[in-house]
Amino acid sequence: MEVIIDYFPEISKEQKEKFSELLPLYKEWNKCINVISRKDIDHLYLNHVLHSLSIAKLISFEKGTSVLDVGTGGGFPGIPLAILFPDVSFHLVDSIGKKIKVVSEIVKALNLENVTFSHQRVEELKSKYDFIVSRAVTSLPVFYQWVYNKVKKNSFNPLSNGLIYLKGGDIAEELAALYPQKIDIYPIDMWFKEMYFKEKKIIYMPIGGNI
Repeated sequence: MEVIIDYFPEISKEQKEKFSELLPLYKEWNKCINVISRKDIDHLYLNHVLHSLSIAKLISFEKGTSVLDVGTGGGFPGIPLAILFPDVSFHLVDSIGKKIKVVSEIVKALNLENVTFSHQRVEELKSKYDFIVSRAVTSLPVFYQWVYNKVKKNSFNPLSNGLIYLKGGDIAEELAALYPQKIDIYPIDMWFKEMYFKEKKIIYMPIGGNI
């Protein structure tokens, strides 16, 4: 929990309380439905919460922004971002029902009124969003095909509407397959010093246009 406060000292008392509730909630639910690996649960704040919040170092979403979290699993990056941005609406989707069950219970326990969720494949969604976020659910070219038509055209954030993808390792081949799509890459270790983030990146692909 301290690592969150270190990097986001401006968060409110209420936000600190919500972040502090995450570990006991996930530990309890992980006993029933394994959404985080057993060896990883004790590193929840670094490996999952802070990793999710790296997106907030790239962009501070404006009030009224809509964000879709694809393949959310246990609620990452959507739930930590929803705590940090209470005036932004988040919709979390996953094709595995038991994972959405965990998401629904944690959202309820935290009273996150800015979060909705659904058990479905992203291809089935009809709505459009300002930003689409995800943590490495598939290769970038496949992900792009899933979601490029679900981004709103008009932008009002510091960055144009588009995809924000958390990914690690060598992505050169995936990037080549997306040419000539504009892509910006941000190494997460430019913000977070922990070794865990050494190979981790944020990949931003603008799709909308600024007003």
